[in-house]
Amino acid sequence: MGEIESGQNIHVFLLSATAVLVCVLLHFIYKIIFRNKNQAVEERERENNSGTLTDEPPCEAVAETRVGGKSKKRPAWKGKTDFSHPWLMKNLKGHPGTVLLMDFSANGKFMAATCDDGSVILWDIRDLSQKEHRTLRVNIEFDHASHVAWSPDSKAFIVHTVRENNIIVYKIEKKKDGAIASATPAITFDKVHQDDVIGFDISSNGKFMMSCSSKTDLVIWDLKGQQLEKLDTYLMSTHAAKISPCGRFVVATGFSPDVKVMEVCFTKTGEFKQVSKAYELSGHSSGIYDVAFDVDTSHIATISKDGTWKLYHTKIDYVRGESPHVLETGKYTQTANAPRIALSPNAEVLAVSVDSSIEFYDTYTGILYDTVENVYTGLVNYMKFDASGKYLFVCGDRVVRVLHNVCGYFTTIESCKRLLKTKQTSATVERLHKTIQDCKQTLKKFD
Repeated sequence: MGEIESGQNIHVFLLSATAVLVCVLLHFIYKIIFRNKNQAVEERERENNSGTLTDEPPCEAVAETRVGGKSKKRPAWKGKTDFSHPWLMKNLKGHPGTVLLMDFSANGKFMAATCDDGSVILWDIRDLSQKEHRTLRVNIEFDHASHVAWSPDSKAFIVHTVRENNIIVYKIEKKKDGAIASATPAITFDKVHQDDVIGFDISSNGKFMMSCSSKTDLVIWDLKGQQLEKLDTYLMSTHAAKISPCGRFVVATGFSPDVKVMEVCFTKTGEFKQVSKAYELSGHSSGIYDVAFDVDTSHIATISKDGTWKLYHTKIDYVRGESPHVLETGKYTQTANAPRIALSPNAEVLAVSVDSSIEFYDTYTGILYDTVENVYTGLVNYMKFDASGKYLFVCGDRVVRVLHNVCGYFTTIESCKRLLKTKQTSATVERLHKTIQDCKQTLKKFD
């Protein structure tokens, strides 16, 4: 009997121990699942967060890792966000990856910037002097946008994706105070390009859109996704394609040393008519990397593999046989990487990207004014002056840098001096002297 009772006690003890062990394991598994679930929810909330991004965004926050059971802080990614220069106005930080391209809304209130991580961040830039800017992050599933463009009414933006080669239109919803509340996909165009798209834009008059591949196929679209015309650029390979600010012309550059300028024609009732050759920009001896415009398409700048840039006067009546002519030619610093250019709205300053640096040229003399060096650790991907011409927005690794257009104050002084040498009214003379004085005072701030 004693042996039986002893065996029963051992059996009961084993059952109790097994039950306790099972409870401990279940509790441990529950904690792991619950913690992972909370982490996933927090990550989704951070990705969908449309609130204010400060100058220290979540992607640069100090992370905590577990090493040997102890908590160890991992330093934040800094890259070149510590870049400093007298011309630097501010950094627009918050992009998880490399910023590829950006565009301003027509009303000047917003900026859209694409990133290679699959996000498009919409910035509220109504007041650049503010320390913080409201943003909205839009995620493109399983893809990322190489190009972005705002609609003329600032109520939508359009992207061109890389992997699927699709054009997607996103509609904007705004809050009562004018800030962007949400952006949702509305239309997806049919895929037409088989190769990488190097040019994508929408006309300022809202009549058409353009997309162009790295080969020679260029497509004109209406805003509903219907193809108006597909044509050949006859450039062997295309390096850049853009729509002029006036909304009339499509300009394409490539392996050929000549720039193709084509007019997109419509009837008086607004119906598409045809795409016709307008004129060519000639004078380079090698292929042309990039092209840029002033505010009214009266001047076009080009940069070539031959080591030069050119500024053309293009306010012409080409129908009557008038041809564009070169106003100035300058030399830039050549490297193994193709440069990008941006032309100020008044056509007085040309910015040229040289790897990670930016050269500023006076387009009247063709002389290099100054160079802002090492703007990024990597390459400068894109540049664009704002509508006022006071700032140059630069895209690169994880941040959009906003630089003062210091060269613009210098060229304004020189332009005023040239005007003073001609016959002017007393009121004009007084105004020119005042402008010179104001610009000199501003230049003192930048050494």
